Formats: sequence, structure tokens, C-alpha cells
Amino acid sequence: MDDRKPDLIVGVDFGMTATGTRGSFNPANPGNFAMTNDSISQNAPDKDYKDWFKTFLDPARLRQKQAEDPHYSPSSIKEVERWYEDYHRSLYKHIEFKLSSELSGAPWHSASVEFIFSVPTTWSPQVVDKYRSIVQRSGFASCRNHTLTIGLTEAEAAAVHTSLEASGIFKEKDTLLVCDAGGGTTDLSVLSVSDTQTNALTLRQLDVVFGATIGSAAIDYDFESYARSQLDIAQLSSPLPMPPEQIAWEMMKSKDFQNTKCEHGSLDNAPIFSVPIPKLDPAYTNLTVGIEYGEMKFAREDLQRLFDKQVQKLVGLIDSQLRSMQRKLPDQQVNHLILAGGLGHSPYVQNQLRTRFQNGGGHPNAAKIQVRVAPDPQLAVCKGLVGDRLRRFKAGKPVLNSRCCRASYGMLCKEVYNKNNPLQAGRPTAKDPMNGKLYVVGSIDWFIKKGKPITSDEPITHGFHRKISPGDPRRAFPTSIVESHADEPFLPHHMGGGGVHILCEIESDLSNADESKFKEKNKRFWSLGKHYFKVDYDVKVLIGPADVRFELWFNGQKLSRDRPIKVEWTQATATELPAEEVVEIVELEEGGALTKTPIAEVGNGMVGGRDVGLKGG
Repeated sequence: MDDRKPDLIVGVDFGMTATGTRGSFNPANPGNFAMTNDSISQNAPDKDYKDWFKTFLDPARLRQKQAEDPHYSPSSIKEVERWYEDYHRSLYKHIEFKLSSELSGAPWHSASVEFIFSVPTTWSPQVVDKYRSIVQRSGFASCRNHTLTIGLTEAEAAAVHTSLEASGIFKEKDTLLVCDAGGGTTDLSVLSVSDTQTNALTLRQLDVVFGATIGSAAIDYDFESYARSQLDIAQLSSPLPMPPEQIAWEMMKSKDFQNTKCEHGSLDNAPIFSVPIPKLDPAYTNLTVGIEYGEMKFAREDLQRLFDKQVQKLVGLIDSQLRSMQRKLPDQQVNHLILAGGLGHSPYVQNQLRTRFQNGGGHPNAAKIQVRVAPDPQLAVCKGLVGDRLRRFKAGKPVLNSRCCRASYGMLCKEVYNKNNPLQAGRPTAKDPMNGKLYVVGSIDWFIKKGKPITSDEPITHGFHRKISPGDPRRAFPTSIVESHADEPFLPHHMGGGGVHILCEIESDLSNADESKFKEKNKRFWSLGKHYFKVDYDVKVLIGPADVRFELWFNGQKLSRDRPIKVEWTQATATELPAEEVVEIVELEEGGALTKTPIAEVGNGMVGGRDVGLKGG
């Protein structure tokens, strides 16, 4: 990300039930604003409204919803994308309307504006890339000096905000477990605090982020379903003014229910609450289904049961994170459980978690844990996005200076066949036409492993070289990137090992490279080898909080025009090796040095390589 100071920074936390935005003018001496926007669309008879669709951008979650509730589910991922684009287009217009008049010195379309978006932990890199494309199509970064960045995950951003706004409560080396429980998703992140004696407190992630589809929208959905079941019964005895499903939806959306839900767990809660039924005669009464004088009455215990379903899931997620920490860092005590998000703001949820984790809740690494609520919990994420960016201008580094890689990433390879290697037994082989050697295909070279510390500012560089026959016009070289969520000891050695899938196919396009820099080999008539050109280049892998990006470098310069690396994302179910594509050769050279050499395809005469200097024997 460019470190030149923009005119405006906007952090966006797209939520299931509301979207929070945070802006900062003049980052050198910021005057900040924050707002929630849950009313981009208002009720109107000529509009078709869709809600609670955030989690459906994940194809796996959409398939699950279609199986559970086919009648009320989106028909396809394309339909979900259209809803996303419509919403974000309205959101962009809303932000422009609110902020354009506040800019000084430049109109909106020529001002330097940075848009930074958070994403849920549960989203895969494929989903994040799809989301980025949707946001771009919606108008964000459509102006020349506007930029769009996917920033931190929601839990990470909430942690940054808490550390900036409440830094005084933390001591050096304290461990925070941040829980961002929102409308549709819940994200967890464990972080260590350092540099508390300076004005530049920093956070370091200790474990991979956890996430699940837990949130307040599920409480709304369950309430709506219960109200509809009662209204269906009432409809049998006396016609209602609207279809029961429409009435139940409006009851759930009403301020009466939403205020009751948000206040649940407070000391002054009444044992019974009621929600007016829209357009129903105030004299209407049906005690069988709890309707009295046009309002449906509910016992407080009924609402509590809806909350308890989410609280139980939330406790289970926190238990899993604490157990993971106990396995990996048994001597590390978790000092603080920080709650953020709409569900985290609930008094009932706060009370339940304080009770459950009092004295550690059975976890030896949380014996003195304290449950705290983040400042401005519903805006913590978008404020954290902006706060982390502002820290770069002030201190030259972000608040969250390192993260644990959430998955392992590697490249497909092929290895020289060795009949004495048990790992190669029974695996497919192919002969390379350039040297006549036999290779085992489908092996994996892991270049970053799950849980290892990483930073977006320090890309992982892979050097490649390719051999191109004279007259061969091809300048685009394919590589398969694979992903696994298995812990390091269980990472498979090859694609048939299970627990691994092809994340994406990247294509490095060197069409714009200076061909005079290609190295000509074996051009003399007495050379025994084939005449070819050697092309050296680097692929830099930038692993962000929730996405993976690739850069192509040739001759020490980044080839950035026209997206020189084409990325084709694949579904996370594929485990088979693509037919005719391998990425690397492994050869045992003289002296025992193990050399890995990427190639483009088996059997087409294109060969290339890189030396990684691993020792073997």
C-alpha cells in the first residue's frame, strides 16, 4: 500500500445487519467521524428487498442454506453477487454524498481517497477475491486517485481498535483473545501486546484466526420463524391483513423487537414483552397464539432460548481457540477476552461469557482471564481499519505487525523418480523430453506453513527460470498453487495425500519483458545440449490477512501493467492433479545439493528452473 498521505481514508465493515464506516481527513492531524449505515434502503412498495445475504457469497454456505431452506434461499451465486453489487453501489453513493462536501482542496472525483474493507475470517481467498471484484464494480476506486484495499479480518481490526482506544488496560506481553461477534459471523484472534511503554503499542498474532457463522441475525431468523408459525395458526381462524410471512418479517424488523433484543440481559427486563402486528386491528385478540389487542406477546424465556443457541456456539468456538493455544503455547496465559460487534454488545451475551469463563472456565491457560467490551463495539472493526492505517503514517509501521498464516501454501512439483523412495511408490510418472529423465508428478513444495509468522510488507519470493526453444512464441507460464489447513506435522507430500486442494492457477505473462535480457544457451555448434533461451523471473507471493496476491518481477522490476499474473481461482473441492501441468522438478546434483526446477508442462519441450540450495544426500 502506498504510504503517501491521502486526503481521506474510509474504513468499511460490511455487516449482516448493518454496515459501519469510519473516515479520517488529513491523516497527519486527523479529524475523524464514524457512522453506521443500516438504512441505505428504506421500505417502499415498489422495491424488492433482500437481507441477511452476507454469508451466502461463500458457495459452501450457500449450498448449505439451499439444502436447509430451499424456498427462501438465493437460487445461485450469481444472484447473491447481484445483491452484493446493488448494495455496495448504494453504499458508495451514500459515502460520496456524506463525505464529498467535507473534503477541502479537491473535489470528490479528483481527491486522493483510500477505501479499506474488512472481511470475515471464514472467507477463503477465492471468496475474498470475488468480493474485491464486486466492490470494484460497485464504484469503489473508480476514480483516478481512489484506491481499494482488503485490510484486516474483522477480529484483527477490532483488536487494533481496542489496543488504540484502551491501551492503558494492557501490560507488556499481555495476551488478548478478541471476539468480534456480529450479525452473521464471529471471528476470533489471539494476540500478544508489546511496546506498551511507547506511543506505538504493537500487536503480534499468536495463533491462526478462528471463525464461524454465529451472530445476532440467527436470533432474528428464529424469532421470525416462531412468529410466522403462530400467525399461520391465527390465519386459520381469522384472515390477517397481510400474508403471515410478510407480517413476521416486519415484526422482526420492528424497533419494538430490535430494542427488546438489544436490551436483553439488562437488570430491568420485564418477564413478558409484546410486538405490535402491523396493519392489524388494535381490537384483534387470539389468546391461543398469544395475540392480544393487536400485539403478539412473548415470554422472556422464549427470547432467552434464541440467545442461548448462539451463546452455546460462541462458547464452543472460544473453547476451541483456547484449546488450540494450550496445545501450541502451553505456558502462555490469556489475560483478556475482548468482545466487539453487535452480538458482543449484548448485555446477556456479556453476562453469560463472564459466568462461563470465570476462573478460566476449565482452561488452565485462562485462569485469570477478564472479559472486557471494546470501545464502540459496533464500530470497532471500521475504526480499527483506519487506526491501523494511520499508525503507518505516525510510526512507520502498523499496529498489527505480524500474523500467523491461516493455511499452508505451496506449489505443485515433480521429482526425479527414485525407486528406493517409499513416498514415490505407486505414484504417476512422466518423462521429460528435454533430458529423458523420469519424474514423479503431483508433489508439493510448501513455501509457507500454517501458523508461521508473516507480514504483508514482506512477500515470499520464488525465483524461476524457463527454457524456451528458439522460435517458440509462448511467454505465459502456468503454475498451480495449492492450499491445506492441516497442521504442519500432517501436511501431505503430494496431491494424493488428502487434506489439500488446488487454490488457484496462476499464469505469469512475460510478454512485456525485455527479451534482450533472456540468456541464450548452447548456441555454439559444438554444444552437446539443445539450443534454448533461459528466462529468469520472480513470483512474489503476498499473503494478506484474508487473501493471497501475486506479483511478477523480471530483471529487478515489477511488471505491473495489464495484470501480468493471471489468477484463476478454483473451488476448494478439487484434489486431483491437472492433466499435463506440473510446476517443479527436483534433481539431485553433484555434491548432494538438492535443486528444484519449475517447468511449464510435461512433454511440450518447455523447461525452466530455479535453485533453492537445499541440502540433500
